[in-house]
Amino acid sequence: MRAIGVDIGGTKIALGAVDAEGNVVLRASLPTEAGLGFPHAVDRVCRAIDGILEQAGWGAGELAGIGIGCAGPVDPRLGLINNPYTLSGWDRCDIVTPLRERFSVPVHLENDADAALVGECWIGAGRGCDPVVMLTFGTGVGGAAMIGGRILRGANGEHPEMGHVAVKADGPECYCGIRGCLESLASGSAIAAAGTEGGYRDIAAVFSAAEKGELRAKRISERALDAAATAAWTLFHSFLPQRLILGGGLMERLQGPFAAAMNRRLQPATQFSHSSFAIVPAALGNDAGIVGAARICHRPSHSTKTQS
Repeated sequence: MRAIGVDIGGTKIALGAVDAEGNVVLRASLPTEAGLGFPHAVDRVCRAIDGILEQAGWGAGELAGIGIGCAGPVDPRLGLINNPYTLSGWDRCDIVTPLRERFSVPVHLENDADAALVGECWIGAGRGCDPVVMLTFGTGVGGAAMIGGRILRGANGEHPEMGHVAVKADGPECYCGIRGCLESLASGSAIAAAGTEGGYRDIAAVFSAAEKGELRAKRISERALDAAATAAWTLFHSFLPQRLILGGGLMERLQGPFAAAMNRRLQPATQFSHSSFAIVPAALGNDAGIVGAARICHRPSHSTKTQS
């Protein structure tokens, strides 16, 4: 049960050869370069998969399928990426057909946060837990929920966009249509933009300066942490998850401060048992997306349970 997992983000595409136990045998990555056009990206993904298959020594007939997790919105049923917001120009782009025709295997598309959560519930931080909610902090903020072993979907199979939960009425305007959503305040892009305005070179510099007590940096970091804490309050009262998993590139360094802020906000909550939940880091790190995408290629989450 060998599969290729592909994780398409706003700045990077990660790929991996994944075996039946969820081990990533080989990895590859390339810049997304969304602005150079969708056909350019498809061609580079195909060449990267060719390289992985050759290095892994997987011959014809050994590949069970290709799973793709992509920054949303996406339409898993039609295999379409509908994201001109963080993937410039990628609107109603069919990623499934060209890969299926090139490699002659089943290909499945999923939202990248959903794919990451599938991976974590298979062999990571969400294993054996139910319900589970995951937030992924990167270029944007994604979110996913697993309830009863199935990815939560809305009407028409739509993916819940937890990154666009409103957390601050007078916050920055977002492309989603409102001001002050979680993504506009706590995503890597939002923190980096606020940091640049404040004279900081990157996100790490913002939080380092905040730890030293610099007022401008503290305002930026506290704004992001407060947004995340407010979102956690909403998500816990909406889903009552056994686990809230924090993933994405931003959490590699900042999971501690974000989890602490969320736990402080939840401390006075009276409507659920505090002994029944935990806020935890993603166990698979950056592999969550490719592992989950590979798992989906065997057990498509829009039609089949994703947990054993």
